[in-house]
Formats: sequence, C-alpha cells, structure tokens
Amino acid sequence: MKAKKLKKYITLASVSAVLLSTTNSCKNFLDIVPDNVATIEYAFRLRVEAEKYLFTLYNYIPKEGNVWNNPAFLAGDEIWIPYQTSISPWSFEIARGNQRVTDPYVNYWYGNYDANRGLYQGIRHCNIFIDNMSDPTLVPDISSSERARWISEAKFLKAYFHFYLMRMYGPIPIMDDDIPVSAPKEVMDVPRNSVDECVEYIVNLLEESYSDLPDQIVDRQNELGRITLPIAKAVKAQTLLLAASPLFNGNPDFSSLKNKDGKFLFPQQFDQTKWARAAEAAKDAIETAEANLHSLFTFTQGGNLSISDVTKLELTLRQAVCEKFNEEHIWADPNSRTWDLQRDAMPPLSAEENHNDNRKIFSPPLKIAKMFYTKNGVPINEDKTLNFNDDTELRTATQDDKYRIEPDFTTARLHFDREPRFYSSLAFDGARWFKYDTPGYSDENSKVVRSKRPDYAGSTHAFHFNETGYFIKKLIDWNQVTTASGVTYKEYPWPKIRLADLYLMYAEALNESEGPGNEDVFVYLDKIRTRAGLKGVKESWTNFSTNPNKFTTKEGLREIIRRERLIELAFEGQRFWDLRRWKTAAVSLNEPITGWNMQGENTASYYVIRTVYNQRFIAPRDYFWPISENTVIQNLNLVQNYGW
Repeated sequence: MKAKKLKKYITLASVSAVLLSTTNSCKNFLDIVPDNVATIEYAFRLRVEAEKYLFTLYNYIPKEGNVWNNPAFLAGDEIWIPYQTSISPWSFEIARGNQRVTDPYVNYWYGNYDANRGLYQGIRHCNIFIDNMSDPTLVPDISSSERARWISEAKFLKAYFHFYLMRMYGPIPIMDDDIPVSAPKEVMDVPRNSVDECVEYIVNLLEESYSDLPDQIVDRQNELGRITLPIAKAVKAQTLLLAASPLFNGNPDFSSLKNKDGKFLFPQQFDQTKWARAAEAAKDAIETAEANLHSLFTFTQGGNLSISDVTKLELTLRQAVCEKFNEEHIWADPNSRTWDLQRDAMPPLSAEENHNDNRKIFSPPLKIAKMFYTKNGVPINEDKTLNFNDDTELRTATQDDKYRIEPDFTTARLHFDREPRFYSSLAFDGARWFKYDTPGYSDENSKVVRSKRPDYAGSTHAFHFNETGYFIKKLIDWNQVTTASGVTYKEYPWPKIRLADLYLMYAEALNESEGPGNEDVFVYLDKIRTRAGLKGVKESWTNFSTNPNKFTTKEGLREIIRRERLIELAFEGQRFWDLRRWKTAAVSLNEPITGWNMQGENTASYYVIRTVYNQRFIAPRDYFWPISENTVIQNLNLVQNYGW
C-alpha cells in the first residue's frame, strides 16, 4: 500500500499526531511529543522521518508506571487511597464499583481523558507504518536490515495492543488492515472476533516479528526500551497463559456470548492442551531470556555501606523492581516514569519532612499484609509452629528485630516472624526504612515509620493520608534522599515484565498441564523462593505446614503457585489481572477493605481493625470492561459485554 493511497485514512483515524521528535539518550529517546504534519508521504520520505513515526507507535504503549494509565494499581483491592485526596485517578472508581457504560473509565478502546490514547488508534498507526515500510521504494536511505527490524517492532506493538485490549474487553475485533473512509457501512461495522481467533492472530504476529528483532540492545545509550526477541517471546507466553486460564478457556459464564450473526465468541469447551502450549512458550521465553544475560537481580553492596545481610536481602528484593534496566527486567518502559508513583507511596520519616513530597496515600489493605508468608515460607494460617490467630495481638520488638522493627517498639504481632518479602514490600507503624541518606550508611541508623495520628506519618494532613496503616516500600528506589530543601526520587523505567514473572508463568502452566509430577515446577518456584531467602516448596510445607502434603496434588500446588505469584509480584500491577483470569475476583473483590484505625493516638486505640470500604464486584459483568455505549450504537455489528 503506497503512501498516496493512505492519505484518506488520516481523517478516519482522527490523527492528531503523526511525527515525533527524537532525542539522543536512553533516558528519554522514546519520550516524545507529537507534531502535526500535512501528509503521510512526508513521514516516509527519509529515514529520520520514518524513525519519528516508529516512535509514534511506541508512544501508544500504556504507561503502566502511572496510576492514571494503569488500572491495575487502583481498580482492584491491592492498593487503596483516600477518596478525596490530591490525586483522583478514574480507575479508583472501578474499585468502588462505579464503572459505567457511558464514557467508561480507563477506556483504551478509543481513549479518553484517563487512558490518554486509544489502542485502536495505535493499531492504525502500526498498519500505516508496516504498509509503508514494506514498500522498498519508500525511505530509500535505510538499510534492509534496519527496515526489517522496524517492521518487526511495529508487528510486535500491533500484537501487544491487541493483547492489551483482549485482556480488558475479552474477544475484540482484529484490525489487520485499515478500512478506508469510502468503504460501505457494512464493511466499516466490524464485528468481534472469537477468543481463539484473537489469540492465534496475536501469537502469529509475534512469531512473525522474531526473525528481525535483536536478541538484546547493544546501543544502550540510544536504544534501551526498544523491543527485543526476549520481550516478544515473553508476551507470547503472557498471551497463551491468558488463553489457557479459566476466564477464557471454556468459561461457562460467557459461553453464550455471540455476535449478531450467531457466531460464538468464547470457546465452548475447556481445552487442556492450551496449558501445555502456554508452558512451552514460557519455557522458550525463559531460555531465550537467560541466553541473553537476563537473570534474577542481586543487590551489589557499595563500598560506603555498612549493612547486615538482612538489609542487603531487602535491597535485593526492592531493587529487583527499582534498579533501572537491571538484568531481571526483560521489558522496562522508558516512557513510563515513576516519580509520582514514589511520591504518593512514600511516608514521611521525620517531623521535618513535607507531606506534599512524601504523601503516603497508597494504602495496602490488611488482607494484603496477611497474604505474605511466615518466616518459614508458608501461609500464616498454615504455619504449625507460629500462632497468628489474633490479628490484633501486640508484641514489643527486641534487639533481634532491630533491622526490621525498632527495638522496644510495640506493634502488631502480625509484623513479626514474616518472610523477607513482607519487610521489603511493606512498611508499618514501627518499621525500619533503610535508604541512601541513612546516617553513616548503616542500617542500624535506619529511620522508623511512626504512623499513629499525632506522629509524623500520621493521618492528619487534609489530603495526604494513609487509610490502612501500611505503606509500600517496594516501589521506592533506595536512593531516595530527603533534605531541608526537599526530596529527590531516583526515577526508573517501569518494569512491565521481569524474569521472575516468566518463572511463575512457567510453573503455573506446567502444573496445570502435567501436575506436580514434573520437577520443573518446583525448580522454577524455588529459584524465586531462594532469592527471597526461603526454603523450597517441598521442604517448607513438609516441615512447617499443617497441610504437609499440599504440594503433592495439582489443586494444592495450584494454590501454592498462585499465592507465590501474588506475593512476588505484589504492587506491580499483576494481581488485578491474575484475579480475573483465575476467576477468583468475585471472591477477593467482594471482601471488605480493612486496616488499622488511623485516627488512633496510642497503641490501644490504633491497633483496632477498621473497615475502610465494603467493596463490591458483580460477576460475570465486572470481569471485562464495558464497550462505550456510543461505540456500540455506531457499530451495528458490535455486541456489548454481559451486564453492560
């Protein structure tokens, strides 16, 4: 398709942006601002202009390190915020049961004030780019290898945008080619494709991209964030895992959803082979990633630090997310920055710190704190050696706790005897917080969170207050520095896929396809547990669980794998989608959001469990986004999701 032919698509796409400015550093080479241009011909006249158009495509990747653009942060049950605070992301309305069919919140179908850009517009740009770059008479000053790589990047992005939409809306219309404005309405009214058609289309497009994507980024100064072969294979694994999961694989709740011509959109029967295919894809993605130097992150102690092994492990677990472009990050998005995210999570650690800089408004509920394992690597309600039966029981810390809790501080018994990921992910009243500006670089001088109402992290500010008594450590780079003149956060590109995620995908798919008889399930689970300072699954359950044989059945191991995933990937935007694809959201998202009494002024009044909100999830309606009412009215062949 020639450029002249494509002029007529500009109006249809409602294109306000075609070309983007370039930069010369990996920090912001994709951080681009659209320019208006008169014609598509100009965009594909020379290499430099075509490259700008390629960056247009990248700019449509949802910025998942931003609470406004990533519904997985605040539309579920993992993080709660005050209803009237300094930020008001529309996704929080979804968490409160207020999603709507008229102008839906976080609308990635066509875009709105919340999602910024519709992914179908991004897909249209991909089609234009691929069509033009496939014409050898256009962009004459580009090498054949670079042309092929750019086309592969565009194919990947086109596949990813389809995947993102399918995860949100269920089966969607596949847009392999753009429709001209002159087409009759019956052609423009595109119906939804089936789940299986969507999956095959996405997978085939990803596989087409493989041959010309680089194995790794060599020019790290200018190209970090560009798509590589490990990224493409990881997204294929993600797609097939989604397709094999209960939400999409023979789900009886949606079995009767069909197009107006009678075509069923969901598979009518469960297909066990989909799990085997997902396992194969995940293993292939792991092998490709590891062959290209990806590995689980380990914090390297600097020369000035005087820290214990306890703190070093905590920094390993925190910086696996926050250390920019580290070896564990298979895909990190440089367009998605984390300054706001860190500011809204961080609590003040002294009376001098400004609540506008350290807002502390991200509040994990009590059930998330209880989700983490005991120090023995099993759930708190299964540990036969430790008693966690009373959530309000109190305990006073000793010198043995000094790297995690201030000695002589009385706090909830729930905060003692927990696994390392509990302390690296969460902070609480009395918790230690080690960071770069800790005096003497020694963890024995770590500052302490104090969050009762009169305290410096207490909930006295009109807008910036915490609802539950838990604060998120995991998302804050340890290099954060607070001075008299303000606060400095070290930003990092948002990690969309980590190697640990791939390990968990593989373990889950392998258990579902073959059960615990395949030892690889335990090998890859235990890689993650070992990095987290825990013993393996078999040893932990055998020695410490009240259900020591749990890992010997597929059902028991499924529960273990799912919890391991929820813990390892906590606060990274995964729980929201996992609860949906497992079809467990109707249980988890109908539990009340609870926390400590943030108005309590002393130990007795603070450690009282308070119900913050009674959450409501309506199944099966809330498993998928509504398609905008106007879109359904305009497209006569488009059927709405159930309940909307």
